[in-house]
Amino acid sequence: MEKTLSSQLIFNGRVVKMRIDTVQTPGGRQTTREIVEHADCVAIIAIDDEDNVLLVRQFRKPVEKELLEIPAGGINPGERPETAVRREMREETGYLPRKVSKLGGFYSAPGYCSEYLYLYLATDLISSQLHAEDTAEIRLVRLPTNQILNTITLGGICDAKSIAGLLTYLSSRKEPPKTA
Repeated sequence: MEKTLSSQLIFNGRVVKMRIDTVQTPGGRQTTREIVEHADCVAIIAIDDEDNVLLVRQFRKPVEKELLEIPAGGINPGERPETAVRREMREETGYLPRKVSKLGGFYSAPGYCSEYLYLYLATDLISSQLHAEDTAEIRLVRLPTNQILNTITLGGICDAKSIAGLLTYLSSRKEPPKTA
């Protein structure tokens, strides 16, 4: 473990904060860490009745291109992750899942960012649009689940949360049922 000697907030934005921590390593060396503070989020594997995964295509300014991703979004203060899943699904896909179950979770970029993504499976989808100001340019894409691996391999899906989420989902489908 590293011991934090000091911490300085250098940016406080709407979505992220950035701080520089001065730390002492276990070996006694003093150095700095640049840390992005980001609230926890949900990432969603949404499967429709025809065994398609619902993906969203949207422009991402940091990489200057459109990416094909699983639906995801922030958890509002005081909001339960399951509630965030239902809200984000309505905003980004126009569907409300009647069944939501946890698949796991992971840190998005633990080398410099605090964000943790709760991964959920959303099924039994019903049409239920909820409009949000930042979702107007999002386009829904349905991909047959048997094409997920090939799409990832060919680079059609190239963001880490989507790859981690989809591979976790595919792995969960192969596991034998747990017995009591």
